[in-house]
Amino acid sequence: MQPDEPGPVPYLPRVQDGPATAMIDAPSVTKGSDLAPVGRGFITRLVLAIVGTGIAYIAAMAYSLALRVDQLAPGHEEYLGYLTALGGVLSIALQPILGVFSDRTRSRFGRRRPFLAGGALVGTLGLLILATAPDMAVLTIGWLVTVLGWSMAAQTATGSLQADLVPEEQRGRVAGLAGFATLVAPALGVGIASLGTGNSMALLLGPGLIGALLVLPLVLMGKEDKPAAEPPEPMPLRELFAKLLFDPRRFPDFSWNWLGRFLFFVGLTFNTTFTTFLFAQRLGKNVSEVGALVTMVAGAGIITTTIGALGGGFLSDRLRRRRVLVLIAGCIFALGAVIMALSGGVVGLIVGAAVSNLGMGAFSAVDQAVLLDVLPDRREAGRFLGIMNYATQIPHGIAPLAASVLLALGASGEKNYTALYLAGGMCTVLGGAVIHLRVKGSR
Repeated sequence: MQPDEPGPVPYLPRVQDGPATAMIDAPSVTKGSDLAPVGRGFITRLVLAIVGTGIAYIAAMAYSLALRVDQLAPGHEEYLGYLTALGGVLSIALQPILGVFSDRTRSRFGRRRPFLAGGALVGTLGLLILATAPDMAVLTIGWLVTVLGWSMAAQTATGSLQADLVPEEQRGRVAGLAGFATLVAPALGVGIASLGTGNSMALLLGPGLIGALLVLPLVLMGKEDKPAAEPPEPMPLRELFAKLLFDPRRFPDFSWNWLGRFLFFVGLTFNTTFTTFLFAQRLGKNVSEVGALVTMVAGAGIITTTIGALGGGFLSDRLRRRRVLVLIAGCIFALGAVIMALSGGVVGLIVGAAVSNLGMGAFSAVDQAVLLDVLPDRREAGRFLGIMNYATQIPHGIAPLAASVLLALGASGEKNYTALYLAGGMCTVLGGAVIHLRVKGSR
């Protein structure tokens, strides 16, 4: 590993965007062969920041928010769904816009660190509002502020730093480590939050403050982060909103990668949303009776997903091949889906879940490296990473609706989880195949 001081992002001549209605973008300039290797210090600070944002945000979403909803509106569990859906819509709508602002920032502290620091500050303020909210209206405001800070500003900054600084030959391993951090953080966050159950301040601010402290080293010592190369020209509001989209014909590699990731996450959503119900049906038990088993399987899944993320990322750098590994990861996930679809016992369900998690981890890490290889313009990394976020977020909204059709197939009267899981596996294979066969700008 080289010393912890990569070279600056090279100057690239400005290419004017076309009219907002045409959504024309700059040429692809993201191969990254002109970047110096990043050192262990930067990678360590980046991983800590990713862990920090996950501890603060995911713990709130997965655990603490539900407890606060139950405290303020007992018996109205549906409010939790409304809140998380509203936060998801806000994230999809604003993340590319925040990315554009980050791309154009000329602060002497760089263009990503101000958003990382600001995101942590705003996110922590949101957690404070959640902790002290007297009713659901204030709780909703607190949740939106939390999403604005942790989910968008902070996470956009860490992703954009990878695009700005990590050269092609290191992208797999850095993406694998980032994936590992993303997986570990929620478990740590929920564990920390659970220590404060019964005390709203400890429940929410405990993970928030720890997350902010883990972000701090990258904010204070991230000297690798450079400001935008030239003063940005004023951007009309119409042009700003046009940045939410792009012309697929202009950037076919990015477009095909977007589609492949979208298909994979449709299959992933099929197979993860209904896991508890599948276990209950196949084991002949009530949903409440399989809760402990599903929790145990999810905990074990973190191990296999981590193995997939770290192994896939490092292997893609070592073999200098990514697209074929993305296809293999999609097939591995599908194999696990088939095992679960055809299994009628607990052993088969557990094995199938482990295999699927292995494929999920490998796909997440290696496809992230592919994305960095084909990013249309490194100067607009924040914008394009925000657009790629659509491919992971939209399936969470539409896949459950499509799943209801698959579950209704057949005349037995039981939900057809076999059709659902086989369809999910088919989607992940298709996603991997699209990236392997159509993306040309990555090995």
